[in-house]
Amino acid sequence: MSSPRKAENLDSVYDASSPEDVARRYDAWAENYDSEMSSLGYRHPTICLALLCRHLGHGSGPILDAGAGTGLIGEWLKIVGYSGAEALDISEGMLEVARRKGVYDALHSAAMGQELPLPTDHFAGAVCAGVFTVGHVGPEGLDELIRVVRPGGVIVITVKDRLWEDGFKARVEQLRASGTWDVLEETPSYVSMPGRADTVPSRALALRIR
Repeated sequence: MSSPRKAENLDSVYDASSPEDVARRYDAWAENYDSEMSSLGYRHPTICLALLCRHLGHGSGPILDAGAGTGLIGEWLKIVGYSGAEALDISEGMLEVARRKGVYDALHSAAMGQELPLPTDHFAGAVCAGVFTVGHVGPEGLDELIRVVRPGGVIVITVKDRLWEDGFKARVEQLRASGTWDVLEETPSYVSMPGRADTVPSRALALRIR
């Protein structure tokens, strides 16, 4: 039985010092991202798609893939019948790979955690897989997702457990208590990359905008 693999490209993006540095490191990784993440058994996209299908009606759209990367989720959204998917990512290199797949109606280059170049109340749903993690984006990224998803829409996110306990859980509960959203589902902690030697567990949530 082979031992779990290290993931040098993944370690590199986690060690980035700024959003611009994150973008550069993902740009350099873009062409090999799909094959490397597949070899690590990357689970976030599959789990997010399952939650979206459970809580947002088939055929609903448009859907924002926030932190779309190379378009793994976009491919599956198209296959299962969600219409009008749009990609958002900080890395132009990753978006170029996604563009070649031909599964998005539009692609947007922007950083999560900052104001997004997207209309208010536009999307029926949003998926954000692998973005709320160490060295990437914290709970400050939630506000713009809430703004761009219409009332009744569903947001599906993954959160690294370390980040969850360091303020993210409190922010989710604060938004629930204020009437911003309902927490429809929260998964148990799970390992997002079984093929990585030191993966920190994550969880996924489905949230409905009120």
